[in-house]
Amino acid sequence: MNMSVNTAIIYLACLVILFIVGKIFYLPLRHIFKLLLNSILGGFLIYIVNVVGASFGFHIGLNWGTALFSGLLGVPGVVVLVLVKAFILG
Repeated sequence: MNMSVNTAIIYLACLVILFIVGKIFYLPLRHIFKLLLNSILGGFLIYIVNVVGASFGFHIGLNWGTALFSGLLGVPGVVVLVLVKAFILG
């Protein structure tokens, strides 16, 4: 294989650019996946609260807003939603 110095430099530059682009997109995607995972976990916790609270007449609406809120804050977000529903909204 006969490779000139210019070709080797071009290959190396392409690898460096690919690495930089990968780094740029890695951080935002990591945050998006974390938010998505927390939203799914929060939705599941709200579902559990609704199943347990059904015998007491307690219900929290499961929608994009409550799932996103619990996704941003995690388990404390679900606790806040339960407290707001129980004590403020009645």
